[in-house]
Amino acid sequence: MSDRLAVLLQYLLPKQALTVLAGKLARAQAGSLTTSVIRWFVGRYKVNMAEAANPDIASYKSFNEFFTRPLQADLRPLAEADFVCPVDGAISQFGSIDKDQIFQAKGHSYSTTALVGGDATLASQFNEGTFATIYLSPRDYHRIHIPCDGKLTRMIYVPGALFSVNPTTARGVPGLFARNERVVCVFESALGPFVLTLVGATIVGSMATIWHGLVNPPRPGVVREWRYEERNIFLKKGDEMGRFLLGSTVVMLFPKKSLAFNPAWKPTAPVRMGEVMGNKPQ
Repeated sequence: MSDRLAVLLQYLLPKQALTVLAGKLARAQAGSLTTSVIRWFVGRYKVNMAEAANPDIASYKSFNEFFTRPLQADLRPLAEADFVCPVDGAISQFGSIDKDQIFQAKGHSYSTTALVGGDATLASQFNEGTFATIYLSPRDYHRIHIPCDGKLTRMIYVPGALFSVNPTTARGVPGLFARNERVVCVFESALGPFVLTLVGATIVGSMATIWHGLVNPPRPGVVREWRYEERNIFLKKGDEMGRFLLGSTVVMLFPKKSLAFNPAWKPTAPVRMGEVMGNKPQ
């Protein structure tokens, strides 16, 4: 299928209805049927169950339980770096923010203000800063960790579309990551503020954080915000901060002169949680 046709189908599909249905099916505890679906998924996407804390496919009561499975202890050691990769996945794009513009793909960019849900004051902290976008494929580990020590200050739910976030759609849908439903998590760190955004997609039944639980559903169709300045929610580098119930993408924002990326990083390259993402510039 050509890229143009694949993108056209994304516009035509009833994405919201498909996602609601997928969420219900993923939560269902259907015994042998659930096991059969998981077994098919593992084979289809070549999921490495040897890495799972529990490799027994038949023991998972629901597809969501399987999909958000933890890894074996110490399987992802943390690198000696100021910033570590927060997820398993593939690098979509990374680099400098051009004034307030984030590069998505050739011919496409979007603004930091659009990404965070319209808060220009929040977005301005990342003018001329750096960003990283990492895509989680169906076969990947789908828990999200924090790249450096940080204190949670805000969480913003931004309603939006539910386009697929695979590389083909990223090349073909303008402003994709600022159009899709997303959860924007804002932290303060010793190296300045940073944002970690969980971007939803077609079939992504929900997103969750460790301090809130499920953020969506419900899907009220309006921006919602939670403030945490008065609460002491502090996460250490590498701590779990959230998860996707079915996979998607994370987009991170960092202020100017706070992060120099790992020189080994390249677009489309696979990455693993805990690997070196970068360090404070010298």
